[in-house]
Amino acid sequence: MLAQPKSDIIRDASIKRFEFTFDLAWRTIRAFLDERYGLLCHSPNTCLREAYHQGFIGYDDVWIQMTDWRNRIVHEYSQDFADEVYTKLPGPCEHFQPLDRNLGADS
Repeated sequence: MLAQPKSDIIRDASIKRFEFTFDLAWRTIRAFLDERYGLLCHSPNTCLREAYHQGFIGYDDVWIQMTDWRNRIVHEYSQDFADEVYTKLPGPCEHFQPLDRNLGADS
């Protein structure tokens, strides 16, 4: 979707897709930590810190930034913020891809 020419619809759909993907990612991490290590975490930041500690994500401020974006996305909306998030989405998208490999059934 990010490869398509920018429009309000593409921007908004991309941001919504980011929101869904981020929620799925941290909740998958939460389930993996519980199932594999018996560790419970209840928030995205707690789960992401533990995932880093366990070594299946690298330390990167982008994860914390994504948490902040996700929280702002669901509680506020402005054109300026939407444009800011949209321009930065390719970076976070790259962070989601390794989760499939690192949290897969063969891990």
